[in-house]
Amino acid sequence: MTMRIHTVAVIGSGTMGAGIAEVAASSGHQVLVYDIAADVVARAIDGIRSRLDSRVARGKLTAEACEKIVARLLPVNDIHALAAADLVIEAASERIEVKKTLFKQLGEICPPQTLLTSNTSSISITAVAADVRHPERVAGLHFFNPAPVMKLVEVVSGLATSTEVADLLCELAVNWGKQPVRCQSTPGFIVNRVARPFYSEAWRALEENVAPAQDIDAALREGGGFPMGPLELTDLIGQDVNFAVTCSVFNAFWQERRFLPSLVQQELVLGGRFGKKTGQGVYDWHGERPAAQWLAAVGATFSPVIANKRSDGVTELDDVLLVETTGETAQSLALRHNRPVVVVDRMEGEAVVIAAAAGNPHSATQKAIYHLQQQGKRVLQISDYPGLLLWRTVAMIINEALDALQKGVASEQDIDTAMRLGVNYPVGPIAWGERLGWQRLLILLENLQRHYGEERYRPCSLLRQRALLESSYES
Repeated sequence: MTMRIHTVAVIGSGTMGAGIAEVAASSGHQVLVYDIAADVVARAIDGIRSRLDSRVARGKLTAEACEKIVARLLPVNDIHALAAADLVIEAASERIEVKKTLFKQLGEICPPQTLLTSNTSSISITAVAADVRHPERVAGLHFFNPAPVMKLVEVVSGLATSTEVADLLCELAVNWGKQPVRCQSTPGFIVNRVARPFYSEAWRALEENVAPAQDIDAALREGGGFPMGPLELTDLIGQDVNFAVTCSVFNAFWQERRFLPSLVQQELVLGGRFGKKTGQGVYDWHGERPAAQWLAAVGATFSPVIANKRSDGVTELDDVLLVETTGETAQSLALRHNRPVVVVDRMEGEAVVIAAAAGNPHSATQKAIYHLQQQGKRVLQISDYPGLLLWRTVAMIINEALDALQKGVASEQDIDTAMRLGVNYPVGPIAWGERLGWQRLLILLENLQRHYGEERYRPCSLLRQRALLESSYES
């Protein structure tokens, strides 16, 4: 398929639709903006002008360029006018029945060469295209919010989508200053699938009273390098929105346990506590949020600690074992070794999470805390929880990324790019797994699966293969 895209139509003028319209108009396209409510379109265009005026005031855009962009935005109140578009981008209701009806209508209105795309974040492109004339022209074009700022665009192919259409959409995204990634139409595509453990593991820790919300967020943010903690992020996204996506992915995967929604999050949604937009969610947004409970400095009330760091991730502090987590509880390790045990989360950053065996003498746990603080670490102590907070979350994200790779959802490079640009992860998950070690990740997930007796922590086949290959290189 060889064509040039001159006119772009955007259906839906909410936050995403308006953002996409702004991107297209800023790239020189005439943009038809359609919504079933004409006043909503007018407000959307006014909002775009306001954002552009702000850029002019900051010297980021000239007044002349601003006027040209706004002039390219044409409100449309008759859907049949979209027949003039070379590309239609739908950013309307996230309901499959609405999209199917709309795309069937577009297939009849628009000529065969018009590309029909959806900005859906999780709905099947194959299903959307099923009743459309010339379904090979239907694809997903998933932008991230805010569309004018976020670089990532997922280009999603359904069963009927032609390679030429996907190629053309990738080329268009690059011309718009975006970074496209290709993926197949499976629930959640790349980002909304691979990111689920980031939220679900935090909800589980909160449900099990492992630590307060602010400590869970601090562990992931300051210990793992994530830009935000998972619970505060769901408050910003909107608990209703985040919960709906989780439920959608869970049901689309035939209720696969690793995507299990949280009852705590459901209660927030039922109570109308959607997060920042309602003033109440996990946190109360009307006042100052509580700070993480970092441990106070421990004074050396005992003899100087002699530390012997072994190659197996264990540091001997006299009689105390400081163990880098492998997915077992501190208490189970203490019983096995018949010594006091403190388990520690990843130690790359300055923040570190620990858990102590219930049978430890107070002085033994204090000795471990003192040792970590002497290394410049800020320490959070949580309940004795297998895999702690960061390690188990990262392991689950990597496991999900490998599962998506093995099943042909996207390439290794596109998965890593999507997670870095779409949700600002510090490292792509597959590159992260290479750095952390496949065997260690496998052991941690196997221990979690053994502890809970749940399929949720089942290591995927590709992780097992990579761990085996890694061990063969080392032997």
